[in-house]
Amino acid sequence: MKTMTCRQLGGPCDQPHRGESADDVIKAQDRHLKEAEKAGDASHQEARDEMKARWRHPRKSMGWYRDAKSAFAALPEE
Repeated sequence: MKTMTCRQLGGPCDQPHRGESADDVIKAQDRHLKEAEKAGDASHQEARDEMKARWRHPRKSMGWYRDAKSAFAALPEE
């Protein structure tokens, strides 16, 4: 189990996301951004827009994905 924050994944806050894989924390970040958007949290809007664009254009976003996976892999196990 490892932890990455919203900020580490391109967001504006330090909300922790825990998971067994980078995909787990990326999905948790996506849920977090969706919830923040629904709650009207404008500080997360830019990150939410970027996340939506990544899901719509996955091939163009592979650099971000590889970077997130590398950062996750470099973290110590909890």
